[in-house]
Amino acid sequence: MTSEGEVRWLDDGQQRSWRALMMGMTLLLERLDDDLSREFGMSLTEYEVLVRLSERPGRAMRMAQLADAMAHSRSRVTHTVARMEGAGYVTRGTTPEDGRGVVATMTPEGYDLLVRAAPCHVESVRRNMVDLVDPDDFAAVGRVFDRVADHLVARHPESELR
Repeated sequence: MTSEGEVRWLDDGQQRSWRALMMGMTLLLERLDDDLSREFGMSLTEYEVLVRLSERPGRAMRMAQLADAMAHSRSRVTHTVARMEGAGYVTRGTTPEDGRGVVATMTPEGYDLLVRAAPCHVESVRRNMVDLVDPDDFAAVGRVFDRVADHLVARHPESELR
């Protein structure tokens, strides 16, 4: 709303773009999740946990940092990691620095799963998005969402969803 309390409604083009974005993102995330689930019995969120851990020294990360890096709530990441721990893909323990924080560490089985699942995931991303659009348009999508993410993080730095 404006300072006068008036709603700044979307025009027809903005409304079409917004609805296309919402539909496209919903369908894309569902397809990426389905492909990983069908081939490897894992969700897209579980895949992202393994990716984030694989990029860290020792393949380990504090749970709070993992949640922030994924822009998910801490409780959602805790539940996801608990399932993955039960399957043998990660372990949880206290931080060596202060003993208070919880660290998730990828197991060799988790790393093996990631190595096997990555080609499937990348092919699905290419098939369902990257290869469908002009490279300049794809780069524009990245710039747009970098700006959106930067705005939301700056506006709500206290949020769990950083």
